[in-house]
Amino acid sequence: MSLPAVPSAAPRDGTVRPDATSGPPSLWRPARGRLHSWDISTGVDGPGTRFVAFLAGCPLRCLYCQNPDTWHMRDGTATTAEQVIGQVRSFVTFVRTTGGGMTVSGGEPLLQPEFTRALFTGAKELGLHTALDTSGALGARAGDDLLDVTDLVLLDIKSWDPARYHHLTGAELGPTLDFAHRLADRGTPVWVRYVLVPGLTDDLADIDGIAGFAAGLGNVERVDVLPFHRLGAAKYDRLGIPFALRDTPPPDAALVARVRDRFIDAGVTAY
Repeated sequence: MSLPAVPSAAPRDGTVRPDATSGPPSLWRPARGRLHSWDISTGVDGPGTRFVAFLAGCPLRCLYCQNPDTWHMRDGTATTAEQVIGQVRSFVTFVRTTGGGMTVSGGEPLLQPEFTRALFTGAKELGLHTALDTSGALGARAGDDLLDVTDLVLLDIKSWDPARYHHLTGAELGPTLDFAHRLADRGTPVWVRYVLVPGLTDDLADIDGIAGFAAGLGNVERVDVLPFHRLGAAKYDRLGIPFALRDTPPPDAALVARVRDRFIDAGVTAY
């Protein structure tokens, strides 16, 4: 039975080459999941140039989410790890020369932990660095076998205040912090991500809480302060979903610099 082609990311279209899935049989290859799209990025989703697989489905409903088209499992295309890694193989030489690798993002990849593990296993067979981009809300679903093939976790800590975190996401903060402690205990490198939204996530006491937490873990290599933008508004319009932050401006350069300095003052590298 033929399998569906791996979907590609807009605006970059990709096709699976006929010989892309050649190679010795491995147990991870038949693992199935739902893939929303893929893309090639540099300097955003981990070190070097990355093949980024965006999986479908997310349990959070972040007010500033730019990808509401990834919220549901039905938003993705059923595929296999073999097909996705076949596409990765098409870029492997280019990715390797930049010191890059493969990132699995979403949605929320830990909604599909076995599929994520299979993708990373295939990537490791190609000699690639692996990065997991997650909110940590489903960190308990990441088994040791998955973390054993994960070189880096991009951990999105959205707020230090539990009430504000719930307001932002509809979920609880505790599981993300528990996951962060588990990664620290394992010695897994982490890049913390913090989305800066004026009037929503710019409270300096909140930022200081995350900064102190990150500095104390011992495995946080850097913090990326990500300025909020409204580029996803058109997706909300297309889906008929209200965008709560439609009138919220992006942070100005002075605010971004001030927030980065709070992380640096706490003893962590920030960008």
